[in-house]
Amino acid sequence: MDTIMIQDTTRIHGKLQEKIDCYSDMLFKIAYARMGNRADAEDIVQETFYQYLKSSKDFGDEEYEKAWLIRVTLNGCRKIWRSGFYRRRSDAPEPEILFSEGSAEAGERGPEEAFLDKEKARAVLEAVWKLPATYRDVIHLFYYEEMSVKEISAILERKTSTVTSQLTRGREILKKNLKEEYDFA
Repeated sequence: MDTIMIQDTTRIHGKLQEKIDCYSDMLFKIAYARMGNRADAEDIVQETFYQYLKSSKDFGDEEYEKAWLIRVTLNGCRKIWRSGFYRRRSDAPEPEILFSEGSAEAGERGPEEAFLDKEKARAVLEAVWKLPATYRDVIHLFYYEEMSVKEISAILERKTSTVTSQLTRGREILKKNLKEEYDFA
């Protein structure tokens, strides 16, 4: 009987490790984009995988499982945002560049171009961070996680038309904010 329990435990840990390897970076980016704080994002991702481990849910479909993990991550962010401790915090987080900056072209260009690209990416990420949470979520999922409007609407439990309009409004706000930042005339 002990051998069966050990085999089950090993199988469960193997499955969990597989999911951590597959989804942890994406979930961390989502939590960080929402929280702006590395420690909170790490805690949220850890809690998400704890909830996954506790869940006896049979997902059946990998897309449904991914959507469930993202939903639990967003709910974890919301839970921390609503906490009294978080509302009393006075330290404003500084967004970091978390997304891969290297590309095949990077080696072919000079350091000046690479630096300018990195600065542009940083400016865009900071502008995304300053968006209201509603727009920030859809912009992040659409551009950084490369999800479709349909996938985003399922994850955020919003109508596709709502997600589309939030993407449009988020882009308009980003365009306006980035134009103001670079408009020196």
